[in-house]
Amino acid sequence: VQLQASGGGLVQAGGSLRLSCVASTSNLGRYTVGWFRQAPGKEREGVSCMKPGAGRTYSADSVKGRFSISRDNGNTVFLQMNDLKPEDTAVYYCAVDYGSRPCLQARLMGTWGQGTQVTVSS
Repeated sequence: VQLQASGGGLVQAGGSLRLSCVASTSNLGRYTVGWFRQAPGKEREGVSCMKPGAGRTYSADSVKGRFSISRDNGNTVFLQMNDLKPEDTAVYYCAVDYGSRPCLQARLMGTWGQGTQVTVSS
């Protein structure tokens, strides 16, 4: 599987962005899919993820109520980011792994897309 992420950019605090991740497979419903981010000098952290099948979602405490992950019926995963804060500034990555995996753990995700930069100005 190959992943292509897009949608990053520069936005003011309080604004919104929607990230997209297009996969080369149309069976994303069978994968654990997630969004992760890495800020300069910090470790990569899980942001939001979705389990296969029914699609139960999980989000980090820092983004709960502001970010939401979704997928369409084909091959695209989205991350809707609202009420963005300067501390959300990072490179955002999408990742998938076949089957059910513990969510938000980067080390368990086998396939990664390239990152997309999100910069939030104060």
